[in-house]
Amino acid sequence: MAENTPAAGAADMPKTYDPATAEPQLIDEWIDAGCYQRSKGVGDCTVVIPPPNVTGVLHMGHAMDDSIQDTIIRYNRMRGRSTRWIVGTDHAGIATQTKVDKKLKSEGISRLEIGREKFIDACWDWRREYGGTIIKQIRRMGCSVDFSDERFTMDPEYAKAVRKVFCDWYHDGLIYRGKRIVNWCPSCTTAISDDEAEYKDEKGHLWHLRYPLTEPVNGQDYIVVATTRPETMLGDTGVAVSPSDPEKAAFVGKTVMLPIVNREIPIFSDYHVDKDFGSGFVKVTPAHDPNDYAMGQAHDLPQINIFDEHAVVVDGYDEFSGMNRDECRKAVVDWFDEHGLLDHVDELDHSVMHCYRCDSALEPWLSEQWFVAVDKLKGPALDVVTSGKIKFHPARWTDTYTTWMENLKDWCISRQLWWGHRIPVFYCEDCGWEDACMDDVHECPHCHGHHVHQDENVLDTWFSSQLWTFATQGWPDHPEQMEGHHPTKALVTARDIIALWVARMIMSSLYFTKEIPFQDVVIYATILAKDGSRMSKSKGNGVNPMDLIAKYGADAMRYNMLTLITNNQDVKFDANIDRKTKELIDSPRTEQARGFVTKIWNASRFVLMNMDGYTPGPAKAATPEDAWMLSRLAKMVAASTERLEAYELGDYARDLQSFFWGEVCDWYIELCKGRLLDGEGAERLQVQRNLVYVLDASLRMLHPVMPFVTESVWDAMPASELDANGQGGYDEHVGRFLMMAAWPEPDAFAPFVNDEAESTFDIARRLVADVRSARARYKLSPKTELAVVVSAGADAVAKLTSQAEFVKSVGRVSELAVAEGAEKPAASVTLVEPDFEAFVVMGDLVDFAAEGKKLEKDLAKAEKELAGVERTLANEGFLAKATPEVIASKRDRAAELTATVERLRAQLADLA
Repeated sequence: MAENTPAAGAADMPKTYDPATAEPQLIDEWIDAGCYQRSKGVGDCTVVIPPPNVTGVLHMGHAMDDSIQDTIIRYNRMRGRSTRWIVGTDHAGIATQTKVDKKLKSEGISRLEIGREKFIDACWDWRREYGGTIIKQIRRMGCSVDFSDERFTMDPEYAKAVRKVFCDWYHDGLIYRGKRIVNWCPSCTTAISDDEAEYKDEKGHLWHLRYPLTEPVNGQDYIVVATTRPETMLGDTGVAVSPSDPEKAAFVGKTVMLPIVNREIPIFSDYHVDKDFGSGFVKVTPAHDPNDYAMGQAHDLPQINIFDEHAVVVDGYDEFSGMNRDECRKAVVDWFDEHGLLDHVDELDHSVMHCYRCDSALEPWLSEQWFVAVDKLKGPALDVVTSGKIKFHPARWTDTYTTWMENLKDWCISRQLWWGHRIPVFYCEDCGWEDACMDDVHECPHCHGHHVHQDENVLDTWFSSQLWTFATQGWPDHPEQMEGHHPTKALVTARDIIALWVARMIMSSLYFTKEIPFQDVVIYATILAKDGSRMSKSKGNGVNPMDLIAKYGADAMRYNMLTLITNNQDVKFDANIDRKTKELIDSPRTEQARGFVTKIWNASRFVLMNMDGYTPGPAKAATPEDAWMLSRLAKMVAASTERLEAYELGDYARDLQSFFWGEVCDWYIELCKGRLLDGEGAERLQVQRNLVYVLDASLRMLHPVMPFVTESVWDAMPASELDANGQGGYDEHVGRFLMMAAWPEPDAFAPFVNDEAESTFDIARRLVADVRSARARYKLSPKTELAVVVSAGADAVAKLTSQAEFVKSVGRVSELAVAEGAEKPAASVTLVEPDFEAFVVMGDLVDFAAEGKKLEKDLAKAEKELAGVERTLANEGFLAKATPEVIASKRDRAAELTATVERLRAQLADLA
């Protein structure tokens, strides 16, 4: 805050606030002053940013996540707590390798030609050239991250931590190598975890194929199997039926001769089979389906892998060898048809797994991979959540976590890539020695041979990112750096990585640090497109947060993000995107948020431009409106503090706007104008002190979510009583910045709480608002004075009587009569409040008969349009053919018309 001089910088406040100029300038000032670096205090608030991909750019999920985190950090910094906010990026194995591959191909180079070492060099070059984009964008958002302490999952210190975790788990028997079914991407040529696979509904077929029996059963020469993947029948090693299907019991124990390959395979029963699916006979291909793999294990079936790593049929299958999956499918179906073994084909919509990176259909593929055995890890990780040591916000996500953890299977951690943390297992080709080692091995420690090589695979990206809370803070070499900062305070993340990341962080942290990684897990809303669909580049419906910042400013974007937070996790973002250019047209809600920014600036500027003669001093309730305002301020300080402590960020943001715009600006500042502009001496000085006090505390509360405009106003503020009393204060070593000022503590404001003053003033305020709304409804001049009669109970009568002069003056009421059981005068309109009825006398100012006819006409028009819209929405044909945007628009219009009809009916009833 500025020195104790009246409105030190108010004269320099521009008439219009320009975020495009102010925001970048403030970022530089904050960073140059060291405001972003870790702070000391009582209690700790350390937060780690979920590391975005080094290939990434800011998207709406990041914008939501980072807005929440910065609000938490700024609030805790102002509370005087030790704060540390760690930023960094993930090496993103598949994504980065794909990008570098494409870059090399565009230059006519293949990674296979240049080899692993040079390809990894190219990945590092790419990271240095393009990897900092998202960090720059996070900075532009105003995130108060310590950018001088940026981390990367491939940094040497971090790589050492990853290697130690692998080696320790390997030697403790928690990491093993085995041949199992994995989700394989034929395009990326690597395994993909179950949690990373994306399911897509596709139109397909269910082929019914005849498999000849080796001997007839009940007069049948063949059975009919139903499959969605006829190409994999080349690898069938059995046929299964359901034990609950008595019609198939006679076939169990018999065999069929598999067509094309002439392989005799058994028929058996297994509970994996749904007797109502297809024909009830299910072909079993243990090397190409997870359920089939389980049945193969249980019934000791051979595992035959018919595809190579590119999902091309391997040698040994005659004309089918060398075909890709699609070619083989067509060829197999044609062969069955030509040989009279294609029974029939049904249409079938089914869900198919796709690679989350390249969108190729995944292939369940039997291959040798590395796994983490989770049985010893998941119990402790489950206990710390069920016991409440780690809390989810909202709490319902606890069930998602516990359900997944209870059903957790061993985790495939190997990926067939070059970019990433290479698995530190070494093999001796001479004597067969194998071990996981912290240092590279060039000579076998057993036989001293030199034919030693390292495992070719790299680790799953989630394996390295699971260490993020402690490997970024000095572990394992400098655990002292973690003291006071681990466990971290809060992890803010999306619900779709609760299993991928959150759970694994808990397991690894408990194992290696003996501590939970964080105390709270804050799950934020999923940001959907305007029509309710997922945002994506391919659809062209994604919103670029940087476009929002360029158009509306970072404060407006951040504030809008927080107001979207509710207990409903999916929220629609109301941006309009040009379908051709995919550029932002507008975002009405962000426009409204910018309006709030403007309101803060204009209201503050008005107050600060009228501070001549001001000197700091205590705020006092000199008038009823002062008492009401100071009590409301005290309650808002308490509510905001409570909301932020509980991570109720949406309520915090919405309540603050309602308070500052609706109560501080529209009422209190307006009511203070007379004393501020025309008052003299002690009266004017006191209202100045009250206004500065209210504005000061309001700016502090608003700062965590709207740091730029609040800081800009603060720069022009005179010292308030908060500072004079040492309640507000600021870090004198840093300087004048609001972000370093103290949070308004509820206890310091508690003496101002005055429920009686609030109640008395509020009833008068509501009556004035009702009189104003009556003028607006009937298009009367705001200066028109009206007589008002109020019927109320004894308590309300007493309060309104005591505020009669205020109501008459502010509400432009010529006569005010307040009594219990007062009757409605002629030619008046009724306004109903919970504790009183007000009758506003219109007399000859309104032609009630003409007004009634006009309202009836408007009502008939609205009812007719509403009926038409409702008929359209009830039409199944319309709902089937119309786009989601059109349907949503119709529903919004129906809601608007319903409200209009209700309002018009109420007005007609009042006139009657």
